[in-house]
Amino acid sequence: MKKELIEPLGELVIKTIAMPGDTNSNGDIFGGWVLSQMDLGGGVVAKSYSPTGRSVTVAIDGMSFINPVKVGQGVSCYAKVHTLGRTSIKVSIETWVYDYMTHESRIVTRGLFTYVAIDINGKPVVLDKHH
Repeated sequence: MKKELIEPLGELVIKTIAMPGDTNSNGDIFGGWVLSQMDLGGGVVAKSYSPTGRSVTVAIDGMSFINPVKVGQGVSCYAKVHTLGRTSIKVSIETWVYDYMTHESRIVTRGLFTYVAIDINGKPVVLDKHH
C-alpha cells in the first residue's frame, strides 16, 4: 500500500469550496471540475513565465484521481514547475481537500500539465526564464 504524502508540494495557486452544483451522478464532485481547477492553477504559474502574460494548455500527462472530493470540502491546488523548455513549461499540480468536520487534509489528484507561452496572435514565444 502506498503511503500518502504528508503535505502538498509546490505553491498554493487555487483555493475554493466544492459546491453541490459541481457533483456527478454519485454525489461526489465531478472529476472534470477538479481538473479545471488544476488547469486554472497551473495557468497561474505558466502565465508568470510568459513575457506576454498569455499561455495555453497543450497537454495533460499522468493524471490520477486518488480520492473523491465531497461537497463542502475546501479544495486547494498546489503547483510546482517541473521543467522549462524554450516556449513550454511543464507544471506538476496536486489537489488537496480539507474536511471542515474532521479537520483533516488529504490529496485527491495529481497531474503534469504542459503550457505554451503565446503572443497576441496565439503564436509561441520564448519563456522568461529569469522569472
